[in-house]
Amino acid sequence: MNKEDLKEFVKLEDLKIYRLSLELSEIVWEIYKNLEKDIKWTIGKQFLESIDSIGANIAEGYGRFHYLDSIKFYYNARGSLWESKHWLTLMLKRKIVSQENYDTIASKLEKLGIKLNNFITSIKKKTGNK
Repeated sequence: MNKEDLKEFVKLEDLKIYRLSLELSEIVWEIYKNLEKDIKWTIGKQFLESIDSIGANIAEGYGRFHYLDSIKFYYNARGSLWESKHWLTLMLKRKIVSQENYDTIASKLEKLGIKLNNFITSIKKKTGNK
């Protein structure tokens, strides 16, 4: 089965990693909307962009024709996930997000990271790479 055959069965919107990335984007957007202007345009913007970049890279990778080309974007998504963890930690330390928001987002990022790694591994197996 090639990638085009797989797309007949699995839509982007049906990928758990994509749905989870959208869920994270919505949670962070709600936080971002309520930040003070100076925080919004500094650390808030960085955090929002890194979170949104996870899903954007998953979508772009999914839209690529070749598996190896796709994997590059999934690696970018993983990099954005780690960047998001950095901004989230700073926002907690600077008391910009509550412990409750931190715990919710950190938990979802952890879950997404595991699922994204598993997804990358499954794609690599299809290419014959380990």
